[in-house]
Amino acid sequence: MTGFVLSSRSQNRLLDVHPDLKRVVRRAIKLSEIDFMVVEGRRTLKRQQELVRAGASQTLNSRHLTGHAVDLAAVIGRRVRWDWPLYARLNQAMQQAAEEWAVAVEWGGAWTAFPDGPHWQLPWLAYPAAHSSSSP
Repeated sequence: MTGFVLSSRSQNRLLDVHPDLKRVVRRAIKLSEIDFMVVEGRRTLKRQQELVRAGASQTLNSRHLTGHAVDLAAVIGRRVRWDWPLYARLNQAMQQAAEEWAVAVEWGGAWTAFPDGPHWQLPWLAYPAAHSSSSP
């Protein structure tokens, strides 16, 4: 186990995220050998439209819109790093945490079309509907 903890900013970005994904992220920070922060959780449609226009996303049907996805950023020496191998290592912690909680989690870095290393989401088939943000 590591000594990493989620910052209050990261915790706030998890507020409207599905409870199962919250649990996975909160466990993963304790398992990860790399510190990370939550960059985005639930997004507004306006924010998603901005990302599509900027080429940072290819869909207006993102799991972020319903709170079923998070974007994480690796933090090394207090600086955000985007080096691809770091995200494969973060995925190891996310997958281990998901397994411990018996929650299926998909990593965007495994996608063949438009790989997205900082992205994790709950699968559409297992989590098809929007949720209430009132759950922990």
